[in-house]
Order: sequence, then C-alpha cells, then structure tokens
Amino acid sequence: MAVTGWAVTGSGDFSPSDSSTTDALFDGRVLLQQPARGEGYRVNADALLLAEFARGRVPAATAFDLGAGVGSVGLSLLYLRAATRVVLVEIDVAAAALAERNLHDNGWSDAGEVVRGDVSDVARARRGEAQLVVCNPPYVEPGRGRLAQNAARAKARSGELATFVSAARGVAGRRARVCFVYPAPELATLFATMRASGLEPKRMRAVHASASAAARVVLVEAQPAKAGGLVVMPPLIERT
Repeated sequence: MAVTGWAVTGSGDFSPSDSSTTDALFDGRVLLQQPARGEGYRVNADALLLAEFARGRVPAATAFDLGAGVGSVGLSLLYLRAATRVVLVEIDVAAAALAERNLHDNGWSDAGEVVRGDVSDVARARRGEAQLVVCNPPYVEPGRGRLAQNAARAKARSGELATFVSAARGVAGRRARVCFVYPAPELATLFATMRASGLEPKRMRAVHASASAAARVVLVEAQPAKAGGLVVMPPLIERT
C-alpha cells in the first residue's frame, strides 16, 4: 500500500460498508458489490453503455475512470478487454472501498488501481497517463434539479461537469480518447465544456428509451484535436 498526500492506493486501507449487496454484470460473469437500495448510488445501464461505447480497435494500455463509484465502468472495460489496466478515481471512502473489493473479487487486483481523491487533484498528479478516459459524471449541476433524499446518492448525482471534463483533459495523453455519458438535453453544454478544456468531440451516439422517444442520454468521444470530423453513429434504441 502506498499513501501519497491526497490519495490512498493499494488494498486494505478502507473497509466496505455492511449495507451492500452482491449483484452481477454480464450474466453473472462480473460480480459487483454496491450500496443496498436506498443506501447510496447504484449502478444503472448508463455505465454499461459507456463501457461498450468506449471500446476501441485495440485495448487501451491504461484507462482512467473519473468518479468511478464502485468501479462498474472500469470492471466492464476489463471484462470487455477494452483496457489492459484501469485506474478508478473516487473521492467517497465507502465507494472506493467497494471498488477495491470488486477488483479483488473478480481477480483483477493486478489489473486495477483505486485512487481515493478529488479528480482535479488526481489530474494534476497523473497528467497524461491515460490512453483512454471514461466518465459517467453527476447529471445534476450544483443548485439545479432535484436531489435524492439519501445523502450519499445525492452527493454522487450532483457535481460540476467542468471539473470532470478538465480532469479528463489532464490525465489524457496526447492521443487519448475521452468518453462521456451525459443527459441528451444538455448536449450543447457538454460540447461547449469539452471545447473549453481543449477536447474536440469526434464521435457521438444518442440513446433512446424507445424508437418514438426523444434521446435520453448521449455517448460522446472526444480527443485533444482540431475542430471538425464529428461522426454521428446510428441511435441506440433500448426497447423495441
């Protein structure tokens, strides 16, 4: 175990909460410890959609998951062979503990690292290390929208998008891909925030609950690159 100022890496430094459940992804091939219902933020489909969207032609040597929670996106990247190694960045102690446990329980302790700390601090300390960055950021900007009554869930769902985008740009290497999932009505905000941080959107896919419904979320891949060249993929329909 190594302790580095703002962050703790390695195993055994923090303990998972007793109020967690054991769930599974990919038909039981990946085990997932996460907060019990009503006790905190639980994984939803957006995490799996993001991991699948982020797959490249070859596995990324190192992928960073910013605001990783219990590690569902990073675990999915390892399972899908989209990344050889993942760095899970999470500020919440309980969530970081569960992420550490999830890496261990799935036999990926050597392929993953949990860094407990603020994403901005991590970005400054580990600048340019990532070949792939994934982020399922909070969907509610501070002071906007309705938050969950549960404090842990509310904390996970509220945060400044610019903080996560700036951190993604910081850890991204020169040719890294940066992938986000975000509410479709806020697409213009996402694009503007990316460009303000030096990231140019290059690929996008809208996700619809049904063929007749407006887009629910968007999946966007950006790179540190010149403007232009955006590829809009066919929409993903969740229920046909």
